[in-house]
Amino acid sequence: MPGRHINEQQVRLFMTLRIAHTQQTAAAKAGISVATARRIETRPPANSQGAKKRSYRTREDPLAGIWDEEIVPLLQASPRLRSVTIYEELCRRLPDRVDHGVRRTIERRIREWRALHGAERSVIFPQVQIPGRMGLSDFTDANALGVTIAGLAFPHRLYHFAMAYSGFEHAEVVLGGESYVALASGLSAALTALGGVPLEHRSDSLSAAFRNLAVPDAEDITRRYAALVEHYGMVATRNNRGVAHENGAVESRNGHVKVRLEQALELRGHPDFDTVDQYRAFVAGVVGAHNRRHHKMIEVERALLKPLPPTSPVVWEEATVRVTTSSGFSLRQTFYTVPSKLIGYSLRLRIHDDHIEVYLGGSYLFDLRRGRRPAKSSGRSSTHVVSYHHIIGSLRAKPGALANLVYRDALWPMPAFRKAWDALSAERPVREASRIMVGLLAIAHDQGVEGELALALDTVLANGDLPDLAQLRTRFTPSVASAPVVLVEMPSLSIYDRLLSSAAQEGIAA
Repeated sequence: MPGRHINEQQVRLFMTLRIAHTQQTAAAKAGISVATARRIETRPPANSQGAKKRSYRTREDPLAGIWDEEIVPLLQASPRLRSVTIYEELCRRLPDRVDHGVRRTIERRIREWRALHGAERSVIFPQVQIPGRMGLSDFTDANALGVTIAGLAFPHRLYHFAMAYSGFEHAEVVLGGESYVALASGLSAALTALGGVPLEHRSDSLSAAFRNLAVPDAEDITRRYAALVEHYGMVATRNNRGVAHENGAVESRNGHVKVRLEQALELRGHPDFDTVDQYRAFVAGVVGAHNRRHHKMIEVERALLKPLPPTSPVVWEEATVRVTTSSGFSLRQTFYTVPSKLIGYSLRLRIHDDHIEVYLGGSYLFDLRRGRRPAKSSGRSSTHVVSYHHIIGSLRAKPGALANLVYRDALWPMPAFRKAWDALSAERPVREASRIMVGLLAIAHDQGVEGELALALDTVLANGDLPDLAQLRTRFTPSVASAPVVLVEMPSLSIYDRLLSSAAQEGIAA
């Protein structure tokens, strides 16, 4: 309008409106005259006012004498220095010339300098994903989910498998760290769920699985991994170490699956589960819902997969141990108890992520829960996986051994037994407390009333009393009813003589 300067917003609005309107209509809507609109279209200005760009500064350069003399040499010597680090260094060197007000100026200048004079940066090349070609494996830490099992913290990871084309996913709860066993069992379960085998399997070099291993052990894992992918007929590829985006098809999905789990936990209302198996079923349900949403692409890819091999691969590690006179064995800084009748025998172990299968020769015996190395911060040198059922016979004969037993705290089957021991050992002599606790364990073992006995102990302790072994034995040990007295009268043998004689007479008469 006459006498008023137009601004840049009006110019942009006019140019946008001009696409669909006449010049006169667009000018009216933008609030400018038709003459101004004509001038904009014929001679578009450099900016809304048509002013030339200044070639001079309007204020003094705050980095004069600092930029070329101090900052550029630092950038050239150490290109990875962060802007804030350079700013803090300048504050230390030149406290009288550098203040907080120039920090943003320094950051902007450094960003511009790097765009013009910085080093070449790594380029990520988008890839065309081919159906049935690539499956990817990775591990991701899931502690941030805050999952608890029976109220106790549950540190764990997730093994995560994904197909690059269709987005098929499979997740397995991993109780230990990244290892070959976790990878092998997770990959086997994932391919079974997928229903076929891709041409290529990509991993992140199994760096965590090799960490802190001796060279022979690392070479053994390399051979076993090669045998695993050969069993499935896949080609094994690995991204460069430390370059996560080369495994991006699964790395990005790691975050997505954890977000889905987090949201599912929010809908559930709480992150506590009764058992690990219940949590595993929850994870499988969340991942399964994702796969159902992508079922069309998954079916397209599934048709191009190779068939699964007829036999299952070896997804465990093996070890041989000898049972000591302590009725147990040590494996990887963990002590396990076994039935005392196995003392002196060599056992063959199949080590899985969450359990150990125990064999005597070729005969399967039982499973043991797998223990983990204690954390360095715990101050303990070993972990104990103990079952009182294995040693209760010897404890009955030597109840005094309980007081100073190395793995005493791991012996209690439920928290109520530990509380009972604490109460008894505080009030009674140690030998008497040991005798009572061994008696309680014997009742639980003989009668199979571990849970019921624990509830009874909680009730007794809550009332401020101490466990009475005799009362509890009477309560949980069924009374043996006395057998009724049966009088048996033997008949006289003369009765049989009369029967025989009467039968003979009847035969003669006939």
